[in-house]
Amino acid sequence: MKKIGILGSTGSIGKNTLKIIESNPDKFELIYITAKTQVELLIEQAKKFKPKYVVIADEDKYPLLKSKLKQLNIKVMSSYNSIIEIAGLKEVDIAVNAIVGSKGMQPSVSACKNGIDIALSNKESLVMAGDYLYSLADKSETKIFPVDSEHSAVWQCLQGEKSENIRKIILTGSGGPFLNRNIDTFKNISVKDALDHPNWLMGKKITIDSATMMNKGLEIIEAHYLFKMPQSKIEVVIHPQSIIHSMVEFNDNSVKAQLGLPDMKLPIQYALSYPERYVANWESLDLVKLKELTFFSPDTEKFPSLKLALDALKSGETYPVVLNVANEQAVYLFIENKIKFTDIPKIVEKMLNRHKPIKNAGIDTILDVENEVSNYVNSMI
Repeated sequence: MKKIGILGSTGSIGKNTLKIIESNPDKFELIYITAKTQVELLIEQAKKFKPKYVVIADEDKYPLLKSKLKQLNIKVMSSYNSIIEIAGLKEVDIAVNAIVGSKGMQPSVSACKNGIDIALSNKESLVMAGDYLYSLADKSETKIFPVDSEHSAVWQCLQGEKSENIRKIILTGSGGPFLNRNIDTFKNISVKDALDHPNWLMGKKITIDSATMMNKGLEIIEAHYLFKMPQSKIEVVIHPQSIIHSMVEFNDNSVKAQLGLPDMKLPIQYALSYPERYVANWESLDLVKLKELTFFSPDTEKFPSLKLALDALKSGETYPVVLNVANEQAVYLFIENKIKFTDIPKIVEKMLNRHKPIKNAGIDTILDVENEVSNYVNSMI
């Protein structure tokens, strides 16, 4: 039985992970759950699943959490530092990092330092600290399993294959809600418009990233680290139906693809069950019902965020840190109606242009860059 911890149990990935654990009580034991602010849902989850530990980052919510769980044999903790601490709990076999944004990086570092395998949904961990994280993972023999549907698809396609035979990785993307929208109207895009994703039900941050296509840019950087592939061997293709989650082309011109309905439970369960495949209790793909599968090249004029991500990866050093943090802060400013949709890539580009890169950055340097960029972006408004 695998012992599981969930970092960010109240978000979309966290809730789906709990469904998988509930469906496989003989295979998984839940050790801890954490949340940032959603204390009521966290209490509900704790009462239902009865983990050993429950952590809330918002310390103001701790008294309520403690009071509601006092009758249960659960250790209740609070603060972001407690989340970093629990991520390194050696009692756990796999930590599911479903934290949104840059706050997920330090828990990933904590898990790697302590040899805890990670089912990684928090792509920012690798975008900001890929080299550093893998240096820790190599020392502690930590395994990092991808949870993003695209990277899980690549991972599945690569089973039994030799890396030297890979010609390229093809990441698919839906194109988001504005694939067919005229670029001249982008300045009028509202938050409501941007949150209306055609295929996936996700949190606000990742949904906005999908709308700008920054999410696909971050995934290229993540794929670079996960699969040890140079940027030149990673390609993005727009696939509006979100049925083919990604593909791998080999040197004999063969292409392998992983297909499935747009449901995050599949990649989550694969990461938790690997190297086995557990029986699924959700809807399966019916190929006969599919009317069409279409593919397009991405339009970087309409979606400049994708090119910004490619440039940051090519430049290397601490540019991806700046890319990630500037985008994250700009997205939150847009959600708060403080900037326009078209301002998001402009802010990111400005921050990349003013940045002085730092070589061989460790965690302290990465955190310093994060704070500097975050403060500067917010001071601009």
